[in-house]
Amino acid sequence: MSSEIRLAFAHPSERSEATADTGTLDRISLRDHIVEVEIGAFQAERGVTQRICFNVVVEVQPLTGPVDDDVDRILSYDKVTEAIATELADERLNLLETLAERVAERILLEPQAMRAFVRIEKLDRGPGALGVEIVRARGQGAADRDAAQETLRPELVFLSNAAIASPHLSGWIDQLATLGRPLIFCVGAPGARAPQVPHRMAQRRIDLLAIEQNAWVLAARDNRCVVVSTRTELDWAMRNGQSCVWAPSKIVLDAVDGPSAQPSDAVALAAWFAATFDAGEMLVIGQEGQVASSVPLRHVSSESAALDL
Repeated sequence: MSSEIRLAFAHPSERSEATADTGTLDRISLRDHIVEVEIGAFQAERGVTQRICFNVVVEVQPLTGPVDDDVDRILSYDKVTEAIATELADERLNLLETLAERVAERILLEPQAMRAFVRIEKLDRGPGALGVEIVRARGQGAADRDAAQETLRPELVFLSNAAIASPHLSGWIDQLATLGRPLIFCVGAPGARAPQVPHRMAQRRIDLLAIEQNAWVLAARDNRCVVVSTRTELDWAMRNGQSCVWAPSKIVLDAVDGPSAQPSDAVALAAWFAATFDAGEMLVIGQEGQVASSVPLRHVSSESAALDL
C-alpha cells in the first residue's frame, strides 16, 4: 500500500517504469514545462492568465538498427511541446482534464509513441500545485477523434428573423436534408433591442445571449432543430443526424483567436463560425447586404419556397 501511495505522487517517469509490461520500451520526458495561459471554469479565471506546469513521459518503441545520430528516426522532444502549444492555441478550455486528454491524444498520433503520461498542474490557484495526471495508450481513441472531425463537413445556414417566421421554414429544412450533410443553423438577435449597459464585455455577453434566445425561438418552430452550445455537442449531434441551432456564447467566449465580428453583425459572426469548419459556403436566407467573410455566402430570399440546392 505504501508503495502505491508513493507512486501516486511520483513523477510520471516512475509511474511509467512501475506499470510497464514485460515488453521493452524507451522513454522520453518533458519536465517542469511552464506556460502562461487563460484556462479555468471559474469566472475569476476569465480574462487573466495563470501558470500551468507540464510533466510528460512518452513510452516509445525502440529503434531497430543503429540510430545513426539521425533526428528524423526518433520522436523529437519538439513533438511533445508542439502538442501542448497546439492544444492550448486551439480553444480556451475550462478543465485541465480536457487539456491533458487532448495533449495525450495528439502525442499518440506519432507513430513511435505507445503510451503517454501527462501531468498538468496549476501553480497560481493556491499555496500548492493543483493538477491532474492521466495515462493513455495507443488505440484509445485519438485517431478516431481526428478521423471523425475530418469527415464532419456540415451545411451552414443563416436564417434571418423573417426566415425564422416564414411559412417556408419546414420546407427549407426538408430540402436541406436531401443534401445528406449535417445541418447547422445560425441566427441573429430578435427584433427587440437587448438591454444596454456601459461595460463592454458585459454588453457582449448580453448580445450573445439575445442570439441564443432567438435560437430557442427557431427550435420551437421546428422540432428537428436542437439548440447546442459546445463543439462536443455539435460533433455528437452531427454524427447522429440532428439539425443543430448554434447558441454562440460559449464557443465565441472560449475561442483563443475569437471573431472580430460583434454579435450585432450576426451574419459576419456566423461566417466566422462557418470558417472554423472549413465550410465551402454558407447559405444566407432572408438577409441581404455585403459581409466581409472568408467563407463564400449565397443569398436566398425569405420569400422563395425553393432553395435551388
